Amino acid sequence: MPLELYLDLHSQPCRSVFIFAKKTNIPFDFKFVDLATGQQYGEDFGKISVVRKVPVMRDGDFILTESVAILKYMAEKFGTSDSDHWYPADLQKRARVNEYLSWQHAAMRAHGSKVFWFRAIVPIITGSEVPKEKMDSAMEDLTLSLKVFEEKFLDDRPFIIGEKISLADLVAIVEIMQPVGTGLDLFENRPTLGAWRDRVKKELGEALFDKAHKTIMDVDSLPQTFENNGMLEFLKPKIQKMFN
Repeated sequence: MPLELYLDLHSQPCRSVFIFAKKTNIPFDFKFVDLATGQQYGEDFGKISVVRKVPVMRDGDFILTESVAILKYMAEKFGTSDSDHWYPADLQKRARVNEYLSWQHAAMRAHGSKVFWFRAIVPIITGSEVPKEKMDSAMEDLTLSLKVFEEKFLDDRPFIIGEKISLADLVAIVEIMQPVGTGLDLFENRPTLGAWRDRVKKELGEALFDKAHKTIMDVDSLPQTFENNGMLEFLKPKIQKMFN
């Protein structure tokens, strides 16, 4: 039986799982969970995962949450000698993948997500722009993460582990594309980052890359969605916490 993948491609982790499964020809059923309407808080999804976040993978009776765990599971279960580069058997190359995946949670993911929320979501909820000092601080954090990514994790290599793409590159690109979806060109004046992006996109396939990111590149539709489904009032307390 194919895997069941519960996804919403607004989500960076969902995009990484979707792209990897598609790229490596893993059979799966796409189970759409509409985050913009709060479907993850509904009774039906609660039966799948008490965490109430996506992505979620179901393999028969086995249910797994957390995108990094899902990616590693799929790489190990469906991996072949030709696809070993995604999560290498080589001890040191696998350690490099794990190093990036461990670092990015509190760095690239946290900082990119914050900029995305400040630029795309907070103004919808509050009706006003984020205070300049808070936006500037968020951009400084993201800029630092991008600098560390270029200088440490790429370090003049084509990809994070060397000559071939890995799960680390995949997780990195979906996070970087999140604030890009708000109209922020993070690749401008960053030739190393831009060249790496182009290599990743080529390895994944431009059609798949664009398909996975189509939703996030159309975030202008979110205000109307939130207004129609009542999520504005639900999200206000979450937004207030960000400024307390």
